[in-house]
Amino acid sequence: MFEVNDLHAYYGKSHVVQGISLEVGRGEAVGLMGRNGVGKTTTLKSIAGLLTRTHGRILLEDADLSGMSPHVRARRGLGYVPEAQAVFPEMTVEENIRIGALIQSRANQAQCLDAAYDLFPILSERRRQLAGTLSGGQQKMLALARGLCLRPRLLLVDEPSEGLMPVNVELIAQALKKATQEGVGILVVDASFDLVRTACARMYAMDRGVLVGMYRPADFSSPEMLAATYLGDKDA
Repeated sequence: MFEVNDLHAYYGKSHVVQGISLEVGRGEAVGLMGRNGVGKTTTLKSIAGLLTRTHGRILLEDADLSGMSPHVRARRGLGYVPEAQAVFPEMTVEENIRIGALIQSRANQAQCLDAAYDLFPILSERRRQLAGTLSGGQQKMLALARGLCLRPRLLLVDEPSEGLMPVNVELIAQALKKATQEGVGILVVDASFDLVRTACARMYAMDRGVLVGMYRPADFSSPEMLAATYLGDKDA
């Protein structure tokens, strides 16, 4: 359903992403893991069209998105939930969610709100509250709910569990699983092995701008075992 071929990305003179290729099936969640600074977020931004110095092919259901602007990619079914500044702080929770549903019909917008509140009941309780006053975990939930309201074919999610308590990590993981059951493909960057193991069918390991392996979470019993495998960490 989604395929990246020979993707390269640059920041200034730095060649950050160096020819990676990956794929995500319909209704499949795939993780992208690696240490900080190896190019994971750059990969997502490149796919979303937010970086100018990139090349490679990005195919979504056989449509080549390469060269398209971010808003055109969104209309083609590519959603993106960034790591930082993921909500509009001066707007209410409900207004944030509605923004994600703007391209839907009025009836579908109402369904999106209901679905978001079903996923994260705490957002329903705080629907009139300014998004900037939510806790960090609640803002993560809100950003993910808004991204799903686009009804994307593929959703890119960057570090959804960062800074969250384990109970909220589980909520995020279950929301991702539910989205895949509805046919959404997901490519998620996250440092939480627990989230990836719960939500993802496969995961790619990334190191210094390249992919170094593709694994299944069931192959590993701990994040240390995973790191020892793809980073060659003999002390793990």
